Amino acid sequence: MQNLFAKLGRKVLNFFNEFGQIILLLFRVMRYFSRIIVDRKLVLEQMSIVGSDSLPLVILIGSFTGAIAALQATNLFDKFNLIGIAKPFIGSSIATVVFTELTPVLTALVIAGRVGASMAAQLGTMQVTEQIDAIEMMAIDRNRYLGMPRAMATLVMMPVLAVFSNVVALIGGYVLTAIKFGFSFSIFFDSVVRFFVVSDIAVGLIKSFVFGGVTALIGVYVGFATTGGAEGVGKSTVRSFTLSAASILIIDALFGYIW
Repeated sequence: MQNLFAKLGRKVLNFFNEFGQIILLLFRVMRYFSRIIVDRKLVLEQMSIVGSDSLPLVILIGSFTGAIAALQATNLFDKFNLIGIAKPFIGSSIATVVFTELTPVLTALVIAGRVGASMAAQLGTMQVTEQIDAIEMMAIDRNRYLGMPRAMATLVMMPVLAVFSNVVALIGGYVLTAIKFGFSFSIFFDSVVRFFVVSDIAVGLIKSFVFGGVTALIGVYVGFATTGGAEGVGKSTVRSFTLSAASILIIDALFGYIW
């Protein structure tokens, strides 16, 4: 029993230690946000990786997200033969859940797997091969040269990707309802417009912004902390995605409680 509590205590202390290290990294990176114009080439390069390179996957996930949301929203009403009564509200219900929950979370998980893990692997490889040490030997701060561009690019591009995902998710939802229940374009999108609330979009974009920052910080932190050669790089890649995914879901739950 004593060993169990000792092990649990070490885990708790390790968690708070790493949480503190990530917060410190946040402040170190934010200190260089004023250099965005000077280091614009580094930022634009990372924006391309996070944004345009991820866009096809985000569009694919978004379209099926909308279709699945439409399927779940309509199946219950269809089960009780209420689909005719619910038609004026189906589009808005799909839009609400897509804008506020599904799109921000699923887009963030995709980016965490594709970009966050990639950041950890790239920086981890640089760490174990002493490339980061060489950079600092040339009096270049790794937080400015490696951390800030990745954090800024992810912060900026995540809401943009969420907007694209929102659009294709609505299209996917409309296509499914049109094929399965014969919804017309006007019925579906009139419902979306009639009950549209700006706060739904705002909450989703704020979530995406926060998720992007968390993903980038965890990816950079795990990459900088990598040890153990090639095996360590592999572990860091998995660890980055695991921590990012868990953080995204926890933060989303906190958003749901607050809002």
